[in-house]
This record gives sequence, structure tokens and C-alpha cells, in this order.
Amino acid sequence: MIISVSLNPSIDKSVSIESFNYGSMNRAKDVRYDAGGKAINLAYVASMLGLDVKCVGFTRKGGEDIILKRLGDIKHDFISLPGSIRTNMKLLDLSRGTVTEVNEPGQAVDEKDLAQALDKIMSCAVEADYIVLTGSVPPGCPKSFYAEVIARCGHKCVLDAEGEALELGIRQKPYLIKPNRMELEMLVGRKLNTLREVCSAANDICARGVSVTAVSLGAEGALLTDSRQTFYAPAIKVNVKSTVGAGDSMLAGMISGLVDKAPLDEVLRRGVACASASITHEGTQLMDIDTCKSLLKEITVERM
Repeated sequence: MIISVSLNPSIDKSVSIESFNYGSMNRAKDVRYDAGGKAINLAYVASMLGLDVKCVGFTRKGGEDIILKRLGDIKHDFISLPGSIRTNMKLLDLSRGTVTEVNEPGQAVDEKDLAQALDKIMSCAVEADYIVLTGSVPPGCPKSFYAEVIARCGHKCVLDAEGEALELGIRQKPYLIKPNRMELEMLVGRKLNTLREVCSAANDICARGVSVTAVSLGAEGALLTDSRQTFYAPAIKVNVKSTVGAGDSMLAGMISGLVDKAPLDEVLRRGVACASASITHEGTQLMDIDTCKSLLKEITVERM
């Protein structure tokens, strides 16, 4: 089973604009609302890939129905708190193919809430193949929360966070992390201008005790290494409609490969296929399985 930890879910409001004019009035061409948050996205895609997945963490009374509708038959065990789920704005400029995000912080949690969440995660850990710790934490939650989970659950943890939460989590040696280039640069304290430099930095992270480091490189593709072998998959050309949730889809695809005990090149191939399929859909609709299977045949993986 895959446990997806959702501490700060969101409702994503995606607004499509023909050509965004900064500092001026813009008219929306289309508006859609989707349940979001990285853990929710990952659980949705993982379930689509046939994985047994369970989502645990927090929801809020206001908007909770949208989250539960999105999950459908996916298992979940949430702590339902007062208040409303945060709204994240995604502004899609159709003329440039760019997305500008404005994410709310969410409402605060307290020590009692966090203790309850930790208990739920620990109770699920026994049956878990992987525990996925992904996304932002709400106000009131220490940046060390993910690190505490990793310290308790050991090597079955997968971490996709940023900043201090990522740095502290790495010290507890999770099985896999998935930074993007900028997050990796912050970790190693230097610019990474070439693929070789990214590879070297990813191997530096593995030297800290992380078994597998996967780096998402956007339009350049993705890289994955366990320090003994490194693979690179260039991005394929698709009609990009939204990049929101692409990283979550990539992580779900890679986890499906890990669960199947696939070789690392196949793990990366699945991840890139899922991400590529996701960006062909508007808003945060994420991927569909038929598109993913079709694109999987087009993904090439090179050993570095």
C-alpha cells in the first residue's frame, strides 16, 4: 500500500486567459475548480495506475466534499478540522503557455492536531510499502514534521518538499527524494547549468544517505540516480495545456515502478510518461491512463 500524507490540501482555481496583461484588467476565458494539493494529486494518479493507495492527513469542513469527491473510491483517513480548505489560483496565459500560481498558506493547525496526524501516519506505516510526504505544511506545523515521520518510519519514505522541510528530511535518509533543478541548487549551494552538473549534485545527495534522487527538469526532462547508475530521459513533445500537477504525476509513476521492483531506467520512464500525459490536460485534471500508455512508448532513457 502507498500512504499519501496530505497536510495542506487545496482547491485549485484554474483561470485561462488569452493573453495576460500584468497590472491591467484581464478577462477569463475559462474557469474551473479542482481538488488539489500534491498529496491528493499523487493519490489520484497512483490509484489510476492500479496502486493500492490511502490518503491520510487533514481536511477542513469547508470544501471537504470537493476533496472527497476527487478521491472517489480511494481509501482515506482524514482529520476533519473547522474552517475552509485553502484556494490556490492558477493563471494560465494561453498565448505564452505559462502558468502563474498564487497559493494560499492555509489555516493553522496546533500541537494536538499534529499529534493526531502523526498517530494516524504511524498506524498506517506497518502496512505501507511507501509513505509519501509531499507538498507544503500548514501554518503551525514545524518544518521538521516530515523529518520526524522519516525518522520513525525509516527507509520506506518518499519525500517531495522544498526548502527547510526538504533539507531536514534528507538528514533522516528517506528512500527517494524528487527536487526540481532550483530546489537541488538550494540543497547543494551552487548553480547547476549543465546536465552533468545536475548529475553530480544528485549524486552528492545520495552520498548523504538518500537511496534514490530523482530530479525533474521541466522542458528538459528528468534525471534519476542511485549513485551507482544514473539515467536521463529527455522530455518529449506534447501539446502543453497545464504543468500543474506534473511533478505529482511523475512521482506517482516512479512509485508504480518501485512497487513493481522495476529497474531504475523503467522507474524513470514511467515517471516521465505520467508527467507528459498530465501536461496535456487543462487545469489540474492530471493524466488519463490511455494517454500515459501511449506516451510510454515514446520515452527514451539514456544511461549517463
